[in-house]
Amino acid sequence: MTRTVDHIVGQTYHGRKGNIENAFRYSVDYLLLDAEADVRTPGLFARNARGLTSLHDIDHGGAPGHGRGAAWVRDVLEQYQINVICRIELLAQPRVFGHVFNPVSFWLCRREDGALVAVIAEVTNTYGDRHSYLCHHPDLREISRSDQLHATKIMHVSPFQPVEGDYTFRFDITEARIGIWIDYGRATGGLIATLTGKRVPLGNAGILRSLLRRPFGARRVLALIHWQALKLWIKGAAFRARPEAPRDEVSKG
Repeated sequence: MTRTVDHIVGQTYHGRKGNIENAFRYSVDYLLLDAEADVRTPGLFARNARGLTSLHDIDHGGAPGHGRGAAWVRDVLEQYQINVICRIELLAQPRVFGHVFNPVSFWLCRREDGALVAVIAEVTNTYGDRHSYLCHHPDLREISRSDQLHATKIMHVSPFQPVEGDYTFRFDITEARIGIWIDYGRATGGLIATLTGKRVPLGNAGILRSLLRRPFGARRVLALIHWQALKLWIKGAAFRARPEAPRDEVSKG
């Protein structure tokens, strides 16, 4: 079955908690597609091939540049004895001019009836480390908008935050829009991050508009990350050295 690709022209918000405040909101482009199906694509987008914009399995599901896509997700689900998944969707920022950096991507895992019952949040830091957090209810019931799913943070992300703490995830994924909220909490401080936006079919016109408004893709994302890091350093936030990356690829809340 051939499926379409959705384009989320979204907004991401980050708000730091604690004594040193910092907050920002940027526009961002995400794509959502069935990771195991043939997809119908516009001419300016490619799937596992070179294109002006593209999504590649090697960028997701495993170490950056060595991913296995949905096959990796299937292995994770089998490892954790989650055997009710019929469709796996990938929500990620695309490559632009061949370059990509996704601070966080999401694997959405659905039952045969379409219910979202598991999410793998794939977190990548600017050092090239990656760790994924598997979120689901113990009884594998549908994840609703009001549900809070928890995971222990075990990978270094920002040099201005410790590794210690917990993530609280909320997901509101409908046919019309995407809403994801991540609350990183610790003894003092933390961070709130959100991703929200409407879903529309991906088309050449939308791709061109995004390239005009948000050129350079991953390079823009990295530049904005470093700009915010500079602001925190100027404000006096404590800098923490990068610890050793976690050995396990996945942990479960």
